[in-house]
Amino acid sequence: MNLNLNGKKAFVMGSSTGIGKSIAQSLIAEGAQVILCSRTESSLQKTAEEIGAFGYVCGDLTRPKESERMTLEAIEKLGGLDILVTNTGGPAKGDFLEVSYEQWQTDFQALWMSVVESLHASLPVMQKNNYGRVLMVTSIAAKEPLPGLTTSNGLRAGLEGLCKSLANEYSSHGITFNILRPGYTNTDRLKQLNLSDEKIKSMVPAGRLGEPEELADLACFLASPKGGYITSQCISIDGGVQKSR
Repeated sequence: MNLNLNGKKAFVMGSSTGIGKSIAQSLIAEGAQVILCSRTESSLQKTAEEIGAFGYVCGDLTRPKESERMTLEAIEKLGGLDILVTNTGGPAKGDFLEVSYEQWQTDFQALWMSVVESLHASLPVMQKNNYGRVLMVTSIAAKEPLPGLTTSNGLRAGLEGLCKSLANEYSSHGITFNILRPGYTNTDRLKQLNLSDEKIKSMVPAGRLGEPEELADLACFLASPKGGYITSQCISIDGGVQKSR
């Protein structure tokens, strides 16, 4: 299927490794021009060369206004923007009373305000062109809380309300907003848990980990003109881990 993404301009956050990298790679394979983003320049440079990215910007999403700066820099390098993928790493674990106020502030900036800042920079450009695709990569924790992931549970769930609000406001401008909730996915972060095949099968009805490419292929479709009538949706890619609400 030709997704008509040739020449589309995309900014993918958190894209030097893992799910973000796979999304960027799939977009590039479909002909999109992609700017990568993460906090480590050496990793970015290596990934950009490996997958043929248009370029990259480097910054720390836990710092205020960094997301806005990076997004504006990406827009300048690309000469516009059609596709925005917000994607951030998982925050530190902790039950509610174990999480300090400082950790709440750090995670709020990384998981919430980085998205808000990037949207502030992106939406005027998309609105002017009467076309845009916004994908927010969160977690299955946004659907049902996971033990010990207090800040992730709360903040990622809140993005779903923001997504629906923005869809109501901007749909008439040809801009769609959707959330992708990855489940247990075969990334370096998950490999560190050393889960046995038996454990995975007990957690995931599909009996295996998801592959980053499976989520990335869906992201490409939603980012394409063919996904223009799909908006305000929260889609779990989790092998059946949790039933939909």
